Amino acid sequence: MKAKWYFINSGPCSPSYNMALDEALLDLHSQGEIPPVIRFYEWNPATLSIGYFQSAEKDINLEVLREQKLGFVRRPTGGRAVLHESELTYSIIVTEQYPEMPASVTEAYRVLSEGLLLGFQKLGLDAYFSIPDTEEKQADLKKPKSAVCFDAPSWYELVVEGKKVAGSAQTRQKGVILQHGAILLDLDEEKLLSVFKFSSPEAKEKMRQKLPEKAVAINRLTDKEITISQCIKAFREGFEEALEIELVPYQLTEEQLQYVKMLEETKYLSDEWNFKK
Repeated sequence: MKAKWYFINSGPCSPSYNMALDEALLDLHSQGEIPPVIRFYEWNPATLSIGYFQSAEKDINLEVLREQKLGFVRRPTGGRAVLHESELTYSIIVTEQYPEMPASVTEAYRVLSEGLLLGFQKLGLDAYFSIPDTEEKQADLKKPKSAVCFDAPSWYELVVEGKKVAGSAQTRQKGVILQHGAILLDLDEEKLLSVFKFSSPEAKEKMRQKLPEKAVAINRLTDKEITISQCIKAFREGFEEALEIELVPYQLTEEQLQYVKMLEETKYLSDEWNFKK
């Protein structure tokens, strides 16, 4: 018998709601109210999310964010800033005690990302895991050169033709792993660059030249355009196969939705949370 996990496809949601729902699912799973969950979602409006440890004032051009009417939210997970626009975002919520779940963050990351690997392959892409294979690459992971998430692949992130196609981040709270990440369908490099602060025009130009070598969107790698619905099917099947699970569609109860709303209003809509560092 395959283990049954819940499956939620939220569609496009506001940035505050997306983060509140991920945190609520973590809490509900930690309390034993729900089994592990895989969730897919999108962003409305297009949004810049920053990592838990990032400084909004230092790294982000907030004026440009407002001019472009982009959403903004701080994630509960680490990692660097991500512009969520033409993408499918996934989240996985599962207890640290799940059978055969590695204790180490890096190895758990590999296990959970196997579903992404299979998903990309189902879309016809020759994806593989990145493993930083030089001391320089490993040093880059410890001291990231920029605030941009897709600047460089970390351990076990998904790569096609040497370029990062999915960026992910993880947190562990209350004995539960929350891993979420972005699967890029298209990438607007100029918009991405415009929302960051750089130390000089030269530093920005260097990043502009480097970005196409480092990160790539799915639709740059294939002749036929891949849609969100095709991604949902491929990655849902990928997770089911990789984790040997059955995904059961789930809708939150009214009480659970109220909890999400409370988290959204008290935390992810507040300047205190979003601009705290």
